[in-house]
Amino acid sequence: MILYAVTDRRGLGVGVLEHVEALLAAGVDWLQIREKDLTARELFDLACAARRLPNPKHARILINERADIARAAGLDGVHLPSGALPPRLVREVLGPEAWIGVSAHAAEEVERAQTEGADFCVFGPVFETPSKRKHGPPQGLDRLEEACRAVSIPVLALGGVTLEKTAACRRSGAVGVAGISLFRPDSELNSRVERLRAL
Repeated sequence: MILYAVTDRRGLGVGVLEHVEALLAAGVDWLQIREKDLTARELFDLACAARRLPNPKHARILINERADIARAAGLDGVHLPSGALPPRLVREVLGPEAWIGVSAHAAEEVERAQTEGADFCVFGPVFETPSKRKHGPPQGLDRLEEACRAVSIPVLALGGVTLEKTAACRRSGAVGVAGISLFRPDSELNSRVERLRAL
């Protein structure tokens, strides 16, 4: 089970760096810094500060789209939105060891991401969630399964995923789950990560 936490400091109730520290301590596998409204300098400073935090499980730290900041801050890689530059071009900037993920909303996009050299895909929205309505109606578990079967790279489920729905995503072929609210900074974060890990 791969657990991929995505940051969004709006409405957190805590600072984003404090949230990142809590996520790393809780033992997520991958973490995406996704603070799209910050300036390049602010993102760079945040990325550098996140890189210096204790990381007991050696979680991979990625940043949303900004390959330049990933490289300058020494992060593990980037997460590319659907329609961004192809992974093969981003890899030319970051090098062969970089970890590159891609967001996908259809099986064809997942296949294209694999062809273009992505290391993994995040597929969604699988379930209804307000933050993903602009991408259309939920894809559902059948389309998640179709996407997972179409490629050999890891596919993670995103969008409306809860602790209770994670097992169904796993049965559909997802190697893990990604999300923002799933990894919210509350008193249950550590136990929720443990319960997810056990699924």
